[in-house]
Amino acid sequence: MIRKILVPVRGDGKGDNVLAHAAALARRFKAHVEIAHCRARPEDLMPYGVPIPAFLKKQILEQASGVADQEEAGLKAEVHALAKSFKLCMTDNPTGKSATASWLEESGRQVDVIKRHGRLADLICVAKPDVDRNLGANTLKAALFNTGRPVMMCPNTDVLHEKLGDALAIGWNGSTESARALALTMNLIEAASKVVILTAGKEVHGASTQDLVDYLKMRGVTAEILRFTPDGNIGLSLLNQAQANGCDTLIMGAYGDSHEAETVFGGNTQSVVDNAQMPVILVH
Repeated sequence: MIRKILVPVRGDGKGDNVLAHAAALARRFKAHVEIAHCRARPEDLMPYGVPIPAFLKKQILEQASGVADQEEAGLKAEVHALAKSFKLCMTDNPTGKSATASWLEESGRQVDVIKRHGRLADLICVAKPDVDRNLGANTLKAALFNTGRPVMMCPNTDVLHEKLGDALAIGWNGSTESARALALTMNLIEAASKVVILTAGKEVHGASTQDLVDYLKMRGVTAEILRFTPDGNIGLSLLNQAQANGCDTLIMGAYGDSHEAETVFGGNTQSVVDNAQMPVILVH
């Protein structure tokens, strides 16, 4: 069962959408949402390699700290208001009897904050990267490659399923990545009322789709197989098939090839990241 969901925020205007997705899951599973804000250290904002007089350095550090205080106060107030609108009770002592949330503020690098708190989260929710504004890619990468936990990539949307995750699509090719995605999202899969296994053909990597159906049946999950012929890129086909079959969330293994290779040359995972209009849970 999902008990803890981590939502890293940065004040980039995407936190409300991501928190809406996390809140929908929290209400469904009576889970706790930990909202983590990474505050830049004033000393990290100093120009590198430029000699600065001591009095000026002190002045710059004080000003940077003041700006950070104002940013934190504004963002914290915004998060509290959003939590209330999403029916989350703000508390540092969750009981597991209702949907709750808490605010966490830490100084340092965001990747370190995500590492520390993400590794003990059942799910990490992040925004879909905004290519045009060059926002979100590092957050997704940090969560995916530095925690070992499932990461829900949340697209910007005005429509959100109240029972988010109740109709799941699983991208399956028998690979280690897809097997790991299955294992780390089993709590969601077992709670879903609809599970569709999407496959593009032969599972050349290992366990077959029928093997997966049989395994899920042992766990009390009835799943249907949908075989499709890819129309060009497999990633795009996965998204299209998931939406066409009434699924609200796609689960898949991520970056079987290296992240750098897929980013530069394209790949199935990168196509999903670039084009998803539905929540996608990625596991590396």
